[in-house]
Amino acid sequence: MDLTFNKIAGAGLATALVIASLAVIPPIFFEKHPPHTPGYKIDAPEETAGGAEAPDVPPDWGTVLPAADIAAGEAKAAGVCSSCHKFDPAGTNAIGPGLYGVVGRAPGTHPGFAYSDPMKGLAAKTPKWDYDHLYEFIHGPGKYLPGTKMTYVGLKAPQDRINVIAYLHSLGSTLPVPAPKPAAAPPAEPAAASAGAAGKAAEGPQSGVAPTPAKGPEPAHPGGGAGGPNPPTKP
Repeated sequence: MDLTFNKIAGAGLATALVIASLAVIPPIFFEKHPPHTPGYKIDAPEETAGGAEAPDVPPDWGTVLPAADIAAGEAKAAGVCSSCHKFDPAGTNAIGPGLYGVVGRAPGTHPGFAYSDPMKGLAAKTPKWDYDHLYEFIHGPGKYLPGTKMTYVGLKAPQDRINVIAYLHSLGSTLPVPAPKPAAAPPAEPAAASAGAAGKAAEGPQSGVAPTPAKGPEPAHPGGGAGGPNPPTKP
């Protein structure tokens, strides 16, 4: 009887131990560690307070290219472009065309790559990939050229685009860097303002201030001339 009871008790304890182990051991193997940076970074168009996309015009290339960070442009290109493009002097194609010498090259003309019809259409009206066209294209390829094979969302930060273009320019480009644009002259003073100032100068004292009357000759004294009373007469 005692042996049977011990067997039952031992089986119960073993079952309880197994159940307790299931509550402790498996979570150790399947423990989840949250990422250091939650979520994923998504490049979205910059918008103004009114909801419209902020204006983004090409910069003065003669000023920004000599000061650009080519190393930063190379690092950015390696991070966002190298999955589809190669940069070797042989011009090797990958998912996208080789980018060695792309600055100054005619669009849609790199040998051995099958370009989309929109890119071929761009080549018909754009003689070369100059700085302005590259700046606008890599800002948002699909927006700049609808139907292009390049589905990348684009580089939104202007300085990133400037650095990447400076890096691409260092890869066998023959397109010269333009001279800096001359500084804009300060706006001329409106003619109406000048005329108004001249009119005020001609008006003299401000209105509301009584002018000082001119001092005239002293009045003559009664009975005498202007110099004073008449001299007494002799008796």
